[in-house]
Amino acid sequence: MSNNLFREFESVSAKQWKQKIQFDLKGADYNNTLIWKTNEDIDVKPFYHADGFNSLPNISNTKATAWKICQSIFVADVEKSNLKAINAIERGAENINFIIPSETVSLENLIININPNKTLLSFKLQFLSEEFTTQLNTLIPSAKIDVDCIGHLAKTGNWFKNLNDDFKFLEANTINNSFISVHASLYQNAGANLVQQLAYSIAHANEYLNFLDTTNIKLQSINISFHVSVGTNYFFEIAKLRALRKLWQSLALEYDANPECEINITPTKRNKTLYDYNTNLLRTTTECMSAILGGANSICNLPYDAIYHKSNEFSERIARNQLLILKHESYFDKVNNPTDGSYYIESLTNQLSEKALELFKSIEANGGFLKQLKAGTIQRKIKESAKREQQQFDSGEEILLGTNKHPNANDKMKNELELYPFVKINKRKTLIEPIIEKRLSEHFEQKRLKNEN
Repeated sequence: MSNNLFREFESVSAKQWKQKIQFDLKGADYNNTLIWKTNEDIDVKPFYHADGFNSLPNISNTKATAWKICQSIFVADVEKSNLKAINAIERGAENINFIIPSETVSLENLIININPNKTLLSFKLQFLSEEFTTQLNTLIPSAKIDVDCIGHLAKTGNWFKNLNDDFKFLEANTINNSFISVHASLYQNAGANLVQQLAYSIAHANEYLNFLDTTNIKLQSINISFHVSVGTNYFFEIAKLRALRKLWQSLALEYDANPECEINITPTKRNKTLYDYNTNLLRTTTECMSAILGGANSICNLPYDAIYHKSNEFSERIARNQLLILKHESYFDKVNNPTDGSYYIESLTNQLSEKALELFKSIEANGGFLKQLKAGTIQRKIKESAKREQQQFDSGEEILLGTNKHPNANDKMKNELELYPFVKINKRKTLIEPIIEKRLSEHFEQKRLKNEN
């Protein structure tokens, strides 16, 4: 019956819609009035129609019903971190991501009373140690060991040790763990546009595939995990994640590698603000929604006060509760691939994919991602994009409520700072220029702090 519901109505073509819109504009130019261009050079139209597709889009193979709530824990104190993880699991966390700063951490004590068969445990290492990873693999065979050598180079300007030793560790860890990580959050947090984020993520991953393809490792057995940040450009961020999967599948097929990938999400820091900080709750909520609809496997929410407060139980519980509400009260785990068939999102996905693929090919034609990092090309391109976005923010074209729009003059923050919320300058010798994360509102906030009574 439902198949026949609208048969009595004649279909309306895209051409007819456009003619109707032009008539209602009463002489105003259609293109100049209703079509706007993004920083990615994508024209956003007022409507999208089936006529814009030669065939029906493919059905996505992601499952929005299966996304997991993740809790990230920096292990400064093993006993406290263990209790914190247990508490997070009891309060709804399904994945725990331990950030391990040194190989002196006692793994046995860290996972006491935690069942790794019920809660997925991942360990982000800030060092290289085959002895430590062997111990970890023996103790928790199901654990994911998260080490991104190229990401470390891009962020700090140096390898953990050197190119050969880092990639030697990568090979050993991949054999034992069948798992490689690409931390692409850096690119968004530093100001790269969406196309750059996608192209750099895939080029980053391609460096690992290039290397592993020269070893005896079967690429079909490898699982890749992209760690991505999302912003508040709602539909574009959904399309970005869909495009990332599409691009990875294309790249993996060239290597006969596993075409499936895992996407782990954290909201971006770039649009988070010091003043009127409760608006950060609204930002992270829509960002997590984009992540779910875009097909994220896990989401680790960013506490609203993360840029200026040390880790604390209250804000982390609020961040986790945001995800619990989305999952259990807003039904964001009830429908798989709810964005499939949306002409707007499908069009954005295709355009972002095509532009990112073009940029990726340019990177490869000019020596690859590592070579362009060493030459400073990637850093320069990100800084150009960040500068353009900063100008849009400074002029009021891009708005952050409470900062450059409707600021609360009575809001005081000078006595609230537990962490330094701005870019830190630490002079040191580096192999390459590091990619620097910077928030849009930093300049505004520094001026306000200086003028506080």
